[in-house]
Amino acid sequence: MAENDSHSEKETGVVLGFLEEAEPWQLHSAQFPSKVGGKPAWLSHVHLPGHPELVCEKCKLPLGFLLQVYAPIVGIERSFHRTLYVFCCRTPACYTRNDNSCFKVFRSQLPRKNDFYAYDPPPDEEPADNGDEQHLLSSGVKLCWLCGCPGQKACSRCHSVTYCSKEHQTIHWKQQHKKECCTEGASSASEVHNPFLFPEWELVTEPEKLPAKNEESHDRLQQVDCASSELEETELESMALHESQDSKVFQKFKTCIATEPEQVLRYCRAGSPIWVSSEHVPSAAEVPKCLCGANRNFEFQIMPQLLNHLKVDRPDASIDWGILAIYTCADSCDQSNKYSPEFIWKQDITEDRAN
Repeated sequence: MAENDSHSEKETGVVLGFLEEAEPWQLHSAQFPSKVGGKPAWLSHVHLPGHPELVCEKCKLPLGFLLQVYAPIVGIERSFHRTLYVFCCRTPACYTRNDNSCFKVFRSQLPRKNDFYAYDPPPDEEPADNGDEQHLLSSGVKLCWLCGCPGQKACSRCHSVTYCSKEHQTIHWKQQHKKECCTEGASSASEVHNPFLFPEWELVTEPEKLPAKNEESHDRLQQVDCASSELEETELESMALHESQDSKVFQKFKTCIATEPEQVLRYCRAGSPIWVSSEHVPSAAEVPKCLCGANRNFEFQIMPQLLNHLKVDRPDASIDWGILAIYTCADSCDQSNKYSPEFIWKQDITEDRAN
């Protein structure tokens, strides 16, 4: 739709996510955070997904926590509190092109009146007692000291430190616990650098706005219009004549993110993702229905820019994606405090653009 005022901005209906540093207490579950990395801030403290659900379908090793998005639905009491969790494999070799099998998504939701949180919003200040939700939830559920997922396997020597799996017990033993096991205060030992976790950030949001149609924004879009701006005119004409559908899709992607290149997430429930390629776009039939029988709609996408903040680059193989599109139950069905599995679609950048 045409914009009459060349200096005004219009919101697109999409909410963009950006990373910011935050105090640790601001990322605890009682603050209902959206965040990347660290350990999960579990919304419901019961019926958490466990080791069988949180393993990679390829290597069968435990998944790592990638991010969570706090996304309540206004007007639906059962979804007054609502958080979506994304987990991914930490083994780079599992990341093959356009393959979703090393990711998992779960949805948790609670009514305003529930067993875990006060009825009114929490104060925006550090509470006097933060508790120990890194290791033990209010429900009594014990968490893995390495990854923060449910951990019912205790150290056989001190019985005070718990793990989700033998693999994580081995990593933590070598990393820290070997020096502290059976010593006084081992169960309250301070955390050392944990290489299994992604760096932790707060995920802050703001509405996306169409750029003002002035000379400055025109110039900005021109700068990202083509990586091949230095080609000879005849070559450009040839490319224009034979421009593929994939080029158009990728160009649209670049144009959409040009005004906010640092965005790591795009949220638009029941909207549409922006794709990086015309290849491997799911049909409606390829997005499975929810366990309740309802269709799943697109809710948000994770952008490739996030990879820059995860410290996952390796010379041989790296954790990688073009975009990750998350689809959730259209009815946001009630599963009695259970964490409901949702669907993720991984699309990679076309190989000739990735090289």
